[in-house]
Amino acid sequence: MSSDPDASPFNAIPPVVIALALPILLIELIFAVGEAGFAGGPEAVGWRLEALNDYAFSGALLDAMIQTGQWPLSEVRRIVTYPFLHLGFTHVIFVLVFLLALGKMVGDIFSGWAVLVIFFGSAILGALAYTFLLDTRAPLVGAYPAVYGLIGAYTFILWVQLGVTGGPRHQAFTLIAVLMGIQLLFGLLFGGGPQWVAELAGFFAGFLLSFVVSPGGWSRVVARLRQR
Repeated sequence: MSSDPDASPFNAIPPVVIALALPILLIELIFAVGEAGFAGGPEAVGWRLEALNDYAFSGALLDAMIQTGQWPLSEVRRIVTYPFLHLGFTHVIFVLVFLLALGKMVGDIFSGWAVLVIFFGSAILGALAYTFLLDTRAPLVGAYPAVYGLIGAYTFILWVQLGVTGGPRHQAFTLIAVLMGIQLLFGLLFGGGPQWVAELAGFFAGFLLSFVVSPGGWSRVVARLRQR
């Protein structure tokens, strides 16, 4: 078995996943350069805070828009821009590891547009759950709800595979159970915010959206329902 030593290690990653990961990385690098004082002058230290003020999601703002019936684009856009902003380099690294790994596994089976639907659909539904299930003024920032949507899509793939092979389908949910368990443990030990609500909602959004956007997903579900 031979391999091309000149082949790019990124060739195996679907282009749509790279297209989602690059803006996240580039935005963080811009913030890091500014905070290190290499560009932008003294005001560059506040670039991250300014971006969070302008593009992070706010449940309180959404509540205000619903009450007033006014939907300015500068505020509505937050529901799709918040996944590209993070609180620091460590935050970004963990997000990118999950995004590239889960994105590849899902993107190898789903089409590019399906990956986009799951990513942004999970981010949006995660933000809505964050707004309507919680009473918090803390902003929502970071791609974890969208990444958890990809975990939901991967869970769907395992769920279908286990159905075909006759295996116990509940095993498909092992990954999300482990991740939620780890998050609960860290929350008890070090304290945690309410973002897990958006992340769990993102997972279920990704799982359910997969019934529609996966190859033959909807027709497979309809055929299965007709057989029952």
